[in-house]
Amino acid sequence: MCRAVGVSVDMVALIGAAPRLPIRCMDQNSPRHRTPRLTRDLVDKLPASIDDPGALPELAVLQTEAFFDSTLKDVLANRPDSPLWVFAFSSLIWKPGFEEADRRVADAQGWHRALCLGPDTRYRGNPDAPGYALSLDIGGSCRGVALQLPDADLDATLDTLLRREPPFPPVWVEASTDDGPLTCLAFVTHRDLPGYVGDLDLAEIAADLSRAVGLFGSAPDYLLNTVQNLEDASIHDPYLWDLQDRVARYLEAME
Repeated sequence: MCRAVGVSVDMVALIGAAPRLPIRCMDQNSPRHRTPRLTRDLVDKLPASIDDPGALPELAVLQTEAFFDSTLKDVLANRPDSPLWVFAFSSLIWKPGFEEADRRVADAQGWHRALCLGPDTRYRGNPDAPGYALSLDIGGSCRGVALQLPDADLDATLDTLLRREPPFPPVWVEASTDDGPLTCLAFVTHRDLPGYVGDLDLAEIAADLSRAVGLFGSAPDYLLNTVQNLEDASIHDPYLWDLQDRVARYLEAME
């Protein structure tokens, strides 16, 4: 269940890190502390980053101050009469860019985590070796982490958050936690907007990601950070677990 609140802006996937609170975990059946095949040593076979390959034209036209301002106003106007929570499913978990007031493992219904944004030829890829980014695609469910934004400087924190996300309309989603239900802001993909790539073959994705490096770093680095932090929160994603294993095999074969 969700409702749109406006258009989010910018594809800046990673900004400065902030201290993270311990996560309050839900009871889960999956074993904890798995060790991924993908390692930091394998990730380090690729360059840490490259010079900016240049803006993505289909996104640049959306990245205007008018978009930033209108989106911020829409979110604030439609927020619940309670603390503002954001549903994190990938990089927001391990690099939120703000000091959250609380974080909890949460299940969001109606959306699933998928590598469905791309091809990324700037941030975690380049024109010669494009990458792909995770988003929430319609259908199913997703276990992630709900982050509570601090009340202090809320407008500025939210503005920074909106500017780092892809330029697609965010929605409010209902998420369940051990401490009760939450209404969370979520940054999701839209199949009718630029950048959506669904139903990609996992083997092809792994081959592409194993070579992809962009302005913010490599695709394997993004994948490893996401998988490790999900596992640290006792969240096991079979899709990403399979993907990291495939990417690791490509990197192991690299001279």
